[in-house]
Amino acid sequence: QVQLAESGGGLVQPGGSLRLSCAVSEKIASITRAGWYRQAPGKQRELVAEITTGGTTSYVDFVKGRFTISRDHGRTTVYLQMNSLKPEDTAMYYCNADLMYFGARNLWGQGTQVTVSS
Repeated sequence: QVQLAESGGGLVQPGGSLRLSCAVSEKIASITRAGWYRQAPGKQRELVAEITTGGTTSYVDFVKGRFTISRDHGRTTVYLQMNSLKPEDTAMYYCNADLMYFGARNLWGQGTQVTVSS
């Protein structure tokens, strides 16, 4: 069964950086559109960054200039580079992707925790 798996989360001090990865389990699958979402305790899940099939990227205002979403040439992995992290960036980060794998699919990963604290 094809799956998405996030990695790269952890504990970082304010001002630090992390790079999240979202990889598809089947290498013949192809990620088209993908988005990174986050959910803090007691809050709704929110979209943070998105990359379209054509490679166009978009960001919510509170991460613009600090976060960068990208996709590898093989279209099997999506990344979220997070710089200048703030305590309010603390959340569980999830990847959502549209895939081509014996047909079109939409999958969520299991999430990776990001904690920004001194």
